[in-house]
Amino acid sequence: MTLLAAATTVVPTQSTQQAIGYPSLFLLVLIGALVPVIPTGALVSSAAVVAFHQTAPFSLALVFVTASTAAFLGDATLYWLGRRGMGSKNGSRWLEAIRSRAPEDRLTQAQEKLAAHGVAVLVLSRLVPAGRLPVMLACLLATWPMRRFARGNLPACLAWAVTYQLIGILGGSLFSEPWEGVVAAVALTLVISVAPSVWRRVRSAR
Repeated sequence: MTLLAAATTVVPTQSTQQAIGYPSLFLLVLIGALVPVIPTGALVSSAAVVAFHQTAPFSLALVFVTASTAAFLGDATLYWLGRRGMGSKNGSRWLEAIRSRAPEDRLTQAQEKLAAHGVAVLVLSRLVPAGRLPVMLACLLATWPMRRFARGNLPACLAWAVTYQLIGILGGSLFSEPWEGVVAAVALTLVISVAPSVWRRVRSAR
C-alpha cells in the first residue's frame, strides 16, 4: 500500500464518512501501532484535512477520538505482548520486532532519559520520529507494570493525535480542494519524519 493510497482510504465522500472513513482510520492506526510500517501520522493528517472541509459537525473531534483511541490500544497491546516476551524463555516475535527497531544508541539514550524524567519521556516519545519504540523497550527493560505504562501512554497518544491533526488542519486551510490539502499534509509529515535522521547524518559527517 503506497502512502497516498493509504491516505485515500480515509478520504471518503461525506455521506459515507462515518460508515467507512472512521473505521478505516481506526483500523489502520491500530495496525500501524502494532506493526510500525504504516505512516499513521500521515493518515491522521489526511483525515483531518477531509474533516476540515466537511460541514458535518464534530468531524475533527471524531478524527481526534478515533486516532488517539486506536493509537492507545495499539501501544497497549504491543507493550502487553512485549511483557509476555520478556517473561518467556524464548522471547517472542513481537519483542524481537521492538528490539530490531530500537538501535542500541537510541535505546541507551531512552533508558537514561527514562531513569531521569520518568513518564514525561514516554509522553514525548510519540512526538519524536522513531522515538516510540526505543522508549517502549526501555520501559520493558525497566519492568514497568502495564498500568504505569498506560498512564504515561494515554497523554502521549492524545498529544500525538493533536499534533498530526493540526498538521492536517494547516494543510486543509491552505488549499480549497481536499486532495491538495492531503498531498500537502502527507508531504509535511514526511519531512518531519525524515528531518531528525538527516540531521544526525549531517552531524556525523561533520
